[in-house]
Amino acid sequence: MSGIPLGVLDLVPISSGSTATVALRNSIDLARRAESFGYARYWFAEHHLNPGVAGTSPAVVLALTASATSTIRIGSGAVQLGHRTALSTVEEFGLIDALHPGRLDLGLGRSGGRPPGGPATPLPTATQVIEGRAPNGLRIPRRFSFEHLLGSPRLALQRKLLLLPNAESQDYGEQIDDILALLAGTYRSADGVEAHVVPGEGADVEIWILGSSGGESAEVAGRNGLRFAANYHVSPATVLEAAEGYRAAFQPSEVLDEPYVSVSADVVVAEDDETARELATGYGLWVRSIRSAEGAIQFPTPDEARAHAWSDADRALVQDRLDTQFVGSPARVADQLEQLQEATRADELLITTITHGHADRVRSYELLAEEWRKR
Repeated sequence: MSGIPLGVLDLVPISSGSTATVALRNSIDLARRAESFGYARYWFAEHHLNPGVAGTSPAVVLALTASATSTIRIGSGAVQLGHRTALSTVEEFGLIDALHPGRLDLGLGRSGGRPPGGPATPLPTATQVIEGRAPNGLRIPRRFSFEHLLGSPRLALQRKLLLLPNAESQDYGEQIDDILALLAGTYRSADGVEAHVVPGEGADVEIWILGSSGGESAEVAGRNGLRFAANYHVSPATVLEAAEGYRAAFQPSEVLDEPYVSVSADVVVAEDDETARELATGYGLWVRSIRSAEGAIQFPTPDEARAHAWSDADRALVQDRLDTQFVGSPARVADQLEQLQEATRADELLITTITHGHADRVRSYELLAEEWRKR
């Protein structure tokens, strides 16, 4: 599988007992190490009002990381367009590209105070899923409902703090069109006024659309002939729908002749299965904090996680994510990633790994890279 590149998705997690400063330094260190391990890309996610996540501004962290690395592509996974403008996005990434040309990925997402997940009505998928498995055995769990998050006071507050008073988000498809036009230097207002972004216009960036379903994001990516990243790690139930929806909507462009898909996965690798399972112990409690609308907690130690008294409701919140996290020895996890790639026909895989200890996280990426090169 050496022909399938691996990338890194980093949420800049804060471990229990640590600080945002340490988390940021660890992420920049991991980016340097990932570059030496041979990873193709290093992306930063955007999250807000989370006590355990320091990745609030991908552009700022990317600027710092660009100066600490030299060859690995760096990017956003993803900028949340729900609370920003096309112009501000192009300006921010244009500034980074001006000093680090040819290395930048601009990953764009719709979120802005909305919970993740697909449309209320599931979209049809051509790939038959039987008893929670794709034809090749990949686990595809039942669709998780995010309806309980819609009335979350924290999400409402997030939206209030991110948006200017009385502001409304621009239509997502129109916003993507504006970003593409500003980058290309072809933007014209309705009355014919030109806008030229300096720096930004002509920036040598790769545009990616990120999506968790086969809905609007997949359609926008396909219609514009852009690269698409589907989220198995966020919404494993809809990853096949997302990839297939994108491919069905795809139209060739100046960027791509054929569809191009990256798929994400939650991974923890160690020298043996038992060690990896121990390192991953805190994952369920961490996911619970997100899905209960508390906001991501600081990532717990295994002992802290084991001390939690799990209710049936708690388990229901996280079971699909636990069932689809790839945990184990390098060979075991690489086998599972091959299965994911085969089922989704991914052109790349995007790996996100969180452990309490930074050294364990670095080692996980190192072991996976070593095993992947043998395939």
